[in-house]
Amino acid sequence: MTRASLSAAPKTVRVDLGDRSYDILIGPGLIATAAGEIAGRLKGRRMAVITDEHVAPLYLEPLMASLKEKGIEAVSLVLPAGEKTKSFEHLIPVCEAILGARIERNDAVIALGGGVIGDLTGFAAGIARRGSRFIQIPTSLLAQVDSSVGGKTGINSPHGKNLIGVFHQPDLVLADTDVLDTLSPREFRAGYAEVAKYGLIDKPDFFAWLEKNWQAVFAGGEARIEAIAISCQAKADVVAADERENGRRALLNLGHTFGHALEAATQYDGRRLVHGEGVAIGMVLAHQFSARMNLASPDDATRVETHLKAVGLPTRMNDIPGTLPPAEKLMDAIAQDKKVKGGKLTFILTRGIGQSFVADDVPANEVLRFLEEKHPG
Repeated sequence: MTRASLSAAPKTVRVDLGDRSYDILIGPGLIATAAGEIAGRLKGRRMAVITDEHVAPLYLEPLMASLKEKGIEAVSLVLPAGEKTKSFEHLIPVCEAILGARIERNDAVIALGGGVIGDLTGFAAGIARRGSRFIQIPTSLLAQVDSSVGGKTGINSPHGKNLIGVFHQPDLVLADTDVLDTLSPREFRAGYAEVAKYGLIDKPDFFAWLEKNWQAVFAGGEARIEAIAISCQAKADVVAADERENGRRALLNLGHTFGHALEAATQYDGRRLVHGEGVAIGMVLAHQFSARMNLASPDDATRVETHLKAVGLPTRMNDIPGTLPPAEKLMDAIAQDKKVKGGKLTFILTRGIGQSFVADDVPANEVLRFLEEKHPG
């Protein structure tokens, strides 16, 4: 892709939450100019930057240089990479780094990394000094279109994924699209699953556009920026309407109930399954289960599977390397999922492409039979 062909001004998506509203800036070169964007919005002159050992060699130095140029004092903490970093073990040093940096009310904590760093850092920022300002600089596609937006932060537990956390909105999100060129094909595909999700929730025209243009999105340039902007706007609209997931925001969990159970079943081993891959399989399963319950046409489930398979994502449980536990154990993980209310299973199901809805009181025995069919064990 040619950088000269891209507009110098980033696209801006506004998350409208009253006095806690913030901008998502999307475009190339934003890490190098981050301090200018931050200084224009926050008065603080002290930052704590949290990143991981994969991202630090690529982007920590230019970010720190940008902050220094604007007279912002910054310290950094580099953590191990991977899903297992979202734990109490690593939460403690992040909190200590924030306190050690003497972050005050107008200062900020910066998450420089993918979804793991963003979720962990956001949680720490939410509890350190009873809430510190927080900036997201997501470096993966998945984080740019999903986890960096909306204020859901947290860590994992042996009982399940993201079960410990707080809602803590960022003050700014800088989605530098240049960084996506350094992602592995697998990482980019995993993020694309969340892009496709927005079409499957309630934007059938966007899903149809992705079916025709996904190769251009993967190649980079304007199509990629457009897909990210549409995804961020979709999430911003939902968050503005239902910040704390009391209703409509639950739709963003399409594919996640099955996907989180599969992640737990692989013990969050990224060599076997990463989050976006679990979501891809989960979205196919959600459409297949909807068809089984006579809510949607089997043709819709086939269409979803065909598209996700075309981009190189896993779409079936047997696509996951290694052995999975039996269906009963997967059900245990589903029962621990945060979308369970009063012991009743809640799933995001669908009546067709772009017609997702919250289904309360889904019969557990039907889910178990379905899983046994898909994974005889």
